[in-house]
Amino acid sequence: MERALVWFRRDLRVDDHAALSHALRGARAVWCAFVFDRNILEPLPRADRRVEFIRESLVALDRALAKLGGGLIVLHGDPAEAIPKLARELEVAAVFANHDDDPYALARDARVRAALAETGIDFRSRKDHVVLERDELLTSSGTPFRVFTPYKNAWLARVAPADVAPHAVAEHAPRLAPPPENRRGVPTLASLGFAPTNILEHVVPGAEGANRLFDDFLARIDRYADARDYPAVKGPSYLSVHLRFGTVSIRALARAAMERMQAGSNGAAVWLSELIWRDFYHQILHHYPHVVERAFRREYDAVQWEEGDAAERLLAAWRDGRTGYPLVDAAMRQLAQTGYMHNRLRMVAASFLAKDLGVDWRAGERWFALALNDFDLAANNGGWQWAASTGTDAQPYFRIFNPVSQSEKFDPDGAFIRRYVPELRELSANAIHAPWRADRDTLAAAGVTLGATYPEPVVDHAAARKRTLERYGRVAKNEPR
Repeated sequence: MERALVWFRRDLRVDDHAALSHALRGARAVWCAFVFDRNILEPLPRADRRVEFIRESLVALDRALAKLGGGLIVLHGDPAEAIPKLARELEVAAVFANHDDDPYALARDARVRAALAETGIDFRSRKDHVVLERDELLTSSGTPFRVFTPYKNAWLARVAPADVAPHAVAEHAPRLAPPPENRRGVPTLASLGFAPTNILEHVVPGAEGANRLFDDFLARIDRYADARDYPAVKGPSYLSVHLRFGTVSIRALARAAMERMQAGSNGAAVWLSELIWRDFYHQILHHYPHVVERAFRREYDAVQWEEGDAAERLLAAWRDGRTGYPLVDAAMRQLAQTGYMHNRLRMVAASFLAKDLGVDWRAGERWFALALNDFDLAANNGGWQWAASTGTDAQPYFRIFNPVSQSEKFDPDGAFIRRYVPELRELSANAIHAPWRADRDTLAAAGVTLGATYPEPVVDHAAARKRTLERYGRVAKNEPR
């Protein structure tokens, strides 16, 4: 074709970009665009870290495209109107994009496709955000996998070099077209109606930031299996926000992990499992979209969660990091202060809300969706349903995390707690995990007054565990609510 438009969404990079590569190989002139979607932006708080991350990543993307002879057209509006209008202005034959299986994105793309079709413009989308997607990996009976371990085994048996091979861009770059003069530049945060945040203190946006983190992680990936569970240790890759917005290629990460695994790295094997979890949750969302609002295991929609003012107070205490359980509070404060939460702590915090406080997991899921820099619907929903035992491989009678023993095991010296719960900083490693167990003199020496400088526990874990077993037991017995 003569002309094409590439619509960037959750794929804010130039290298190994499926839609961009296909467009460049199929058209003589290719423009690139991004739309700040008003439908997504309007409900957000005016200081949202993700909007700033996207904006700064777009600046980097525009710069990278310009080096290749192109550039980025950045719009602000409803994509169902903005993309067809731009496609007509540029007189393109097709719009290329990468798949997005979020329910809103599917509905949006359907509207864009229909609007383009009215003027004879094709809409072509490609797989880019995961390694294996949709119907690419099914059971022997042709049904979607519902449990992770069989899925992982099938994934490892199925994946081939072609699945992680990069999509060439640079060699076709001469076909990139620069933006029209009146379409140059990335809008400021202020022009979008947003204020600066502190995200740039914690994350370097764009492909450059992703590549730095990836290089750093590859130097310590062999230790990942041992280090990943300790929040005070530099164990994770910290690439989740880059994966979320596509400033790094999932194929590049999986390829590197597979190569290191084949060389004998257990750390790389464990990290590859985490990438496979990501694929798994995306295929769950694709095949079972009811999980967005309801339990994956529909029988667990019958769980009777706590309700009313008491439940709202418990939710607020959890959200504000004032539960009286130091590791839970440290995790929630890390999220509030940085937009990031360590993966082990996501499980601890989610289990605490659903299993200790008895609050509906969907309330926690919504908070994470608002606060996490790396919020991804499929992974967030999957993680919450895993912790609440309403999802795939539900195990309500075993998956009840003890917040104190988790703290003692994974933050043994209390270093992480001291960073985010400074009012407990002077407590010893023995006392910091459960201050209410410490004697009065120990607390006084550390300047801690329970109920004043730090809260009493909002719930007793042993009693809460018993209530949780009863709550799920009623569902198992099919007893009325």
